[in-house]
Amino acid sequence: MSVRQLDLAKVREFGNLEFLAKQLVEGFITGLHKSPFHGFSVEFAEHQLYNTGESTRNIDWKVFAKTDRLYVKRYEEETNLRCHILLDTSSSMYYPEDNYGKMTFSVMAAASLTYLLQRQKDAVSLCTFSEQIEVQTAVKSTPSHVHKIMLELEQQLQTNRPLLKTSVADVLHQIAEKIHKRSLVVIFSDMFDNIEDADKIFSALQHLRHNLHEVLLFHVTDRKTEENFAFENRPYEFIDLETGEKIKVQPEQVRESYQQFVGDFYQKLKLKCGQYKIDFIEADIAKGFDPVLLAYLVKHSKMR
Repeated sequence: MSVRQLDLAKVREFGNLEFLAKQLVEGFITGLHKSPFHGFSVEFAEHQLYNTGESTRNIDWKVFAKTDRLYVKRYEEETNLRCHILLDTSSSMYYPEDNYGKMTFSVMAAASLTYLLQRQKDAVSLCTFSEQIEVQTAVKSTPSHVHKIMLELEQQLQTNRPLLKTSVADVLHQIAEKIHKRSLVVIFSDMFDNIEDADKIFSALQHLRHNLHEVLLFHVTDRKTEENFAFENRPYEFIDLETGEKIKVQPEQVRESYQQFVGDFYQKLKLKCGQYKIDFIEADIAKGFDPVLLAYLVKHSKMR
């Protein structure tokens, strides 16, 4: 199995998430050397970008010679980042059902970020949620803690779960109240939470920013079907994974109105995130993990 192009169905079969995450991250970092983003070198764990006005005493001129960019040497005793990874585990995240697509993608991405955070000696917490917070770990960087998070993530792919709705807005409000130190909050969700009343979601996102947290929102979708509604023109029975409600429909009859409704919601979500200075990243499960890792590294460098 190629680590850079993971077959989501194979992730569950392989069963060693920690190993896969390490291989994925190391392959990604190696690939950066061959890309326009070579400035994120293998040494990113030990360096941070130089900011105008800082002392030049700790500039690493050897790295400058290789990358043509100014980096300052970091020392282990410096205060590191605190990151809270929020994973939506509601039933809609287990679509498509043949490979638990959105959940498998999110679990693999969260595991990779957890490994990256540990590699950078940053502290990480995992929070899983549906209608309420299910699991919320402490914020630590120890190997045993990271291993515990990996096992918790693996569990999301092995559990036969009941129908669970999403309550993104309520959970984000709770998290905003629980986190007392400025942190990076990373959210993996399809954001299917009562989209007719989107203002509740927007208010919750604003709450996180009001409390001075940085936010990365990975909007996880199977874009081909969930946004473009690209189904063959034949009768289908669609099942709501969160309520079990069923409806029979011919895709061609509803495609245009569906695309309009969903497109309007996604556009509002993007605009609101822009207003609140929240990084909104479209995470199409067919596009792989590089956009997730790159978005994290860019945000990480800005927070230093």
